[in-house]
Formats: sequence, C-alpha cells, structure tokens
Amino acid sequence: MPVEPLSQKDVEERLAELPGWSLAGDRITRSFRLGSHFAAAAMVVHVAQIQEELGHHSELTLGYNTLSLAVNTHSAGGAITALDFDLARRVEESAVGHGAV
Repeated sequence: MPVEPLSQKDVEERLAELPGWSLAGDRITRSFRLGSHFAAAAMVVHVAQIQEELGHHSELTLGYNTLSLAVNTHSAGGAITALDFDLARRVEESAVGHGAV
C-alpha cells in the first residue's frame, strides 16, 4: 500500500507534538545527547530494531555521545509521510530508557 506525502501544514502540526524534532529540508530530524559513547551506540541498536519492526529506516549518525536521525520516505519520492512520524514517536519512547536528552 503506497503512502501519501503529508502537507506542509500536517508536517508542522505533527512536529509541534514532537519536541526536539525539526524540519531540515525534506526530512524531519532530531539529535540526542547521551551519557557516553557506549550509551549512544546502545541506542543506535535499539533504533535499528524499531526500524526493522516498522520496515522504515532513517539515516543514523553516531557521534561520541550523540545520535542524530534524519528521516523521510523514499517510497514516497523522499517526501515526509505518516511513517516518518510513527518512527519518530517510537524513537522518542525508547530514548527515555536510554537517558537521552
């Protein structure tokens, strides 16, 4: 089933419900700071698991004690869709357990 791009208004409304997430070009993005490199790497593994469960993947960037995500939907021509926000919400839920801010 194809996914439909969200309107600019829909993107803005959904972003308002996800503090820390922002629009960067054609993607929604978020960076998390963690207590250590190991904690950041552990969160990468957790995010990868979530992505596999959803069948939807973001670009992940691991830093010393940071994790950054950038996501859009390739199957929708690189547009932002509801799938992106589903992933963002799941990542937010998992971030708490990792002590991410």
